[in-house]
Amino acid sequence: MRLLGSGMQTRFVLAMSGAMLVVVVIVAVVLGRQATMQGEVQHLSGNVIHDLFDRSVRSRGEALARELSDALANPLYYNDLEQVGALVRNTSRQQVVRYVLVFDEDGKLIHDGSTEVIDFGRPMSDPLAAGAVAARALVVQQSPKVLDNAMPIMVGNQRIGGVRVGMALDDVQAMELRANQTLGERLEQVGKRHLGWLLLMLGLLVGIGAGMIIYVQRSLVTPIRWLAAAARQIEAGDYRPQLRESTRNDEMGELVRAFGRMSESIARHDREVRHMAYTDALTGLTNRLAFREALDHRLMAARASNHRLALLFADMDDFKRVNDTLGHEAGDEALLQFAQRISTAVAQAGGDEALLARFGGDEFVILLGAGDVAANARQLAEILVRELSKPLFVQGRELFLGSSIGVTLFPDDAADATTLLKNGDIAMYQAKVAGKNCYRYYSRAMDHAVERRVHMEQELRGAWERGELRLVYQPIFRTRDRRMVGVEVLLRWQHPTLGTIPPSVFIEVAEQSGLIEVIGPKVLRAACMEAVQWPHGVDNDGLFVSVNVSPRQLRGGELPSVVADCLRETGLPASRLHLELTETAVIGDEMLAAALLDKLHRTGVKVWLDDFGTGFSGLSHLRQVPVDGVKIDKSFVADMQRDPDDLALTTAIIAMAHALGITVVAEGIEQEVQFDLLAQRGCDLAQGYWLSHPVSATEVVQMIESGI
Repeated sequence: MRLLGSGMQTRFVLAMSGAMLVVVVIVAVVLGRQATMQGEVQHLSGNVIHDLFDRSVRSRGEALARELSDALANPLYYNDLEQVGALVRNTSRQQVVRYVLVFDEDGKLIHDGSTEVIDFGRPMSDPLAAGAVAARALVVQQSPKVLDNAMPIMVGNQRIGGVRVGMALDDVQAMELRANQTLGERLEQVGKRHLGWLLLMLGLLVGIGAGMIIYVQRSLVTPIRWLAAAARQIEAGDYRPQLRESTRNDEMGELVRAFGRMSESIARHDREVRHMAYTDALTGLTNRLAFREALDHRLMAARASNHRLALLFADMDDFKRVNDTLGHEAGDEALLQFAQRISTAVAQAGGDEALLARFGGDEFVILLGAGDVAANARQLAEILVRELSKPLFVQGRELFLGSSIGVTLFPDDAADATTLLKNGDIAMYQAKVAGKNCYRYYSRAMDHAVERRVHMEQELRGAWERGELRLVYQPIFRTRDRRMVGVEVLLRWQHPTLGTIPPSVFIEVAEQSGLIEVIGPKVLRAACMEAVQWPHGVDNDGLFVSVNVSPRQLRGGELPSVVADCLRETGLPASRLHLELTETAVIGDEMLAAALLDKLHRTGVKVWLDDFGTGFSGLSHLRQVPVDGVKIDKSFVADMQRDPDDLALTTAIIAMAHALGITVVAEGIEQEVQFDLLAQRGCDLAQGYWLSHPVSATEVVQMIESGI
């Protein structure tokens, strides 16, 4: 262009002698060159605008999908469809978002942002659905009209569903077309204005021609080159290119200023997107994605400098109970207070290089990398356990939650980020197993314990269907005449390779994994089906069956309807079904427990409080929670004849319960003297190996027919 401009100036000087033909040729060359330049500029700018729009819609779609995946984890895990709908609708209202779909792990639609959600529970059937359902990480698919961003929704390592954000490509293309048309029109206007100027200046020959070339060079070509160079910088990821200030008031000046404003807007949006992508929305802490990137960089630096790192994995104890009983707003408030206490502790003992992040849900991670990291980690863990065990004040209530903390070291325990995080999680789990509200260091022995637990959980999932689980019955006798009046249902697991697995082992696995919520109703239904077939006893009354109920089943809120359905399907009279709840199941929120037990009483069943006396305030529950019977824990029964305190406490429990009209059952009777002591003190019912070992359903029938 510069060489051509210089040549044109020479030709204009030669043409000053008066050859009109030369003037026409020069004008034709200038006009042709101008047309070529406009086409080049429009083509180049069109490509840049296309790339900008394409990058913008892709990065925005990915950011929305990732953000929604994190935001939907808790609502979807707790089946909070109202919160899911609110998040979906907020995102759907954004520009160029065609749709937002939330689906479960089987690809069935959970929410689409509409009020009715007409296709709720139906598998998604669009061409991109299969790829989205199979996604284990961010998956971007494209159709002629939609850019589909699919992201799995994870809770820990468990995938519970996914979210799809569809960006409207036709809308983006329309916006891009309008931008190109506007640019083309403005360039065309500039070209026409220049053409008119050239036609008017034809008579001025070489001087005017040279002036026009200089004018075009300075007023059009140079700014366009600036813009093209700036566009290439933006394309390379530098959203703040150095543009020369323009004081011109024409279209080119407006274009230069508009381009500058556009680059500033893109830079601002990029900062906002990065902030949203790397910051936890609730607590303002670093989020999981940013922490993982920072951890990778810290590990590289630690390897190069031969330094150690410490990672603390902290999890709130019993946080689900807050959400279940007080609601998610209270849970968010508790999380904020929790995060503030952790931040204060990290600032106090973590050192300058400490990094705190919310890893998801009620999990927080802390990375230490300065000084003696092992000593700092121990000191920080002790501070966290102490500070986080103090009560939280949420919605006028005093909550005691505490925290379980796992500590792991680099390179002592792991050589990479994934293993380090896994080890921290394992150590945290061991802290929970140890009783919660404490910290534990990772050791390689923990891996084997976790592997055994995972294997047992996998085996337990299909144990009922494979016929490995069976019911046995512990007879319950009246103390005044030693007549069998009922049975307690017990569950046994006979594994084909592991052999007999103690209930104390697999029941704990079922509780922690949530499988108890599946197995519990099956045990209840099977026991009722067996009991309804038994003959009546000597008093012409059928035996009652006592079924243990897990705290998770009680807190789930569905127990009353499950019991009612079971009685209706099996035909067992409600008076013959007793439900046993452990005392710990009602400690912490007696109001909720009382409401659920009231619903159970309406079905006609009786409720007993199991392991009574082992809680911190057992006798107070008798006044607040409506129960029909209490079972004195076998630890008191075992030492009655040797320990006067146990005998006195047992006597007091019987007297207190009778004063409230509550039946008393003693369990774990293994000696005749224990039975006699309980009978003398008016205990109503008794069970234990001295009276009878657990028996099968067939043996129960034989005992009934023999009049025992």
